[in-house]
Amino acid sequence: MPFYDFQCLKCGHKFQEILSLVEYDKRERKGFRCPKCMTKRVEQVVVPAMVETSKKS
Repeated sequence: MPFYDFQCLKCGHKFQEILSLVEYDKRERKGFRCPKCMTKRVEQVVVPAMVETSKKS
C-alpha cells in the first residue's frame, strides 16, 4: 500500500498515512485531518521515491 506524507499548515506537524488508492480517494473527498491539532488545514508533501530493481545478467 502507498504511503502518503502530509504537513499541517496550522501547527507544522508532519505525519504519514498508509492507505489503499480507494481509501485515499474517500479520505481526500472528506479532507485529511492533522492527528495533533485536528485541523483540516493540511497539505500533501511530495517526497522522493526510491526504486530498487533487480540486475539482469
